[in-house]
Amino acid sequence: MSRRCLHSGLCAILLFFLSCSSFRRTIVAAAAETETGSCHSLRLGQYLCKEPKIDDVTQEPENCRDAGAWVECLPAPNVTCRLSNGTEFRFSGEEVGFNKTISCRNVSGYSYKVAVALSLFLGWLGADRFYLGYPALGVLKFCTVGFCGIGTLVDFILIAMQMVGPSDGSDYIVDYYGARLNRLSITEHTYRKPHLAL
Repeated sequence: MSRRCLHSGLCAILLFFLSCSSFRRTIVAAAAETETGSCHSLRLGQYLCKEPKIDDVTQEPENCRDAGAWVECLPAPNVTCRLSNGTEFRFSGEEVGFNKTISCRNVSGYSYKVAVALSLFLGWLGADRFYLGYPALGVLKFCTVGFCGIGTLVDFILIAMQMVGPSDGSDYIVDYYGARLNRLSITEHTYRKPHLAL
């Protein structure tokens, strides 16, 4: 009787350990499946994005729409991640894994260099305002000889600082490595992020 109890006790313990090990293998497999994240969530160094194709005329990416352009990103060799359709793929470093959005400027044909030159040399005739699409101000400057020179100076400073731009709301065409100004402002639609403690 005691041998039979001992034998059944050992069998129960053995069955318990076997069920625990199969359960652990299931947990490890599930964890491995959840570790394979989306290709969009790869960290820096795990992918390399191609350079955008720059248009020679606008000096901005060719596919720039609504202040954004797409570039193709290639995950590093031996990186496994989920594609947008949900399938897992192991990359060799040559395949495109996902597209990333980069910021760009919407331009419509107004050159910064031309606007500054017109403002400097022919601003008293209103040529800068005509060029930028403000004909009423151009006529007013022409009739008053640039508001007696004061308006010419003010317009030159505003155009040089890129505070006055084209009338259609687009940006100037500026050389790719030229001087660009980004205006920063805080309004009721923006907020300041708190600094994180180190």
